[in-house]
Amino acid sequence: MPRPLMPEGERKMSDAWLVGLARTQGVDALSDWEIESLLNVARDVAHRVERKVTPLAAFLLGMTIERRIAAGASRGEALQGAIAELEGLLPES
Repeated sequence: MPRPLMPEGERKMSDAWLVGLARTQGVDALSDWEIESLLNVARDVAHRVERKVTPLAAFLLGMTIERRIAAGASRGEALQGAIAELEGLLPES
């Protein structure tokens, strides 16, 4: 089970901002599971590869997820599969 990466107060504010961003972009808001999964994988990239490549990896992850959804996967399946592939490429910690 992923561990919380932010204090509760910060989390509520950032969740509200993310909901607004999703609405503005015309996409569904992130679920709690998606948020925790993405934050965990971003942390792993930052610590095990290099911090400055984290947003680039997140962009590529998003592109991969969109491609998988277009091919018929559910959003959850696409996210889970893309994260598994990314994690397979991470150097040992």
